[in-house]
Amino acid sequence: MTHRTFAVKVTRRFDFAPERLFDAWLDPQKLRAWSEMALSASGLPADIRRVEVDARVGGRFIFSDMREEGEAVHWGTYLAIDRPRKLIFTWFTSEEEERENNSTVTLTFEPAGQGCVVTLVHEMDAKWAEYARQTEKGWSTMLDQIDVLLSRASAQP
Repeated sequence: MTHRTFAVKVTRRFDFAPERLFDAWLDPQKLRAWSEMALSASGLPADIRRVEVDARVGGRFIFSDMREEGEAVHWGTYLAIDRPRKLIFTWFTSEEEERENNSTVTLTFEPAGQGCVVTLVHEMDAKWAEYARQTEKGWSTMLDQIDVLLSRASAQP
């Protein structure tokens, strides 16, 4: 990125191996499940319409949900997939953002005892700085719901 940027950083410790957390970002069924849970936890309708994942470097993802104002679409391209250490992708919610190529999310997964620490850094154009708190809250909610999803799966016989 050559323009002015800022970053939001969220770090969370999990009681799961890095592989499980990593896979939750690329498995369409898990992505759908924790996205629905995150939307619901945020007070939004959990009406997921599309989840498409082409989990390879250069592959794209797209997922969308219906809200009062219409379909909210999120998409991007995988820039790096280094299971289970690092996942980097672009993140767009508008064609303008994609043209400007101004939004990149980097997830790092570090083993920590029996679990791992996940650090998410979302770098974006400085014009979105006023949304930093909202963006941080959104990513935090997603990480929280991944934890809930994996905990439920672990509790099942």
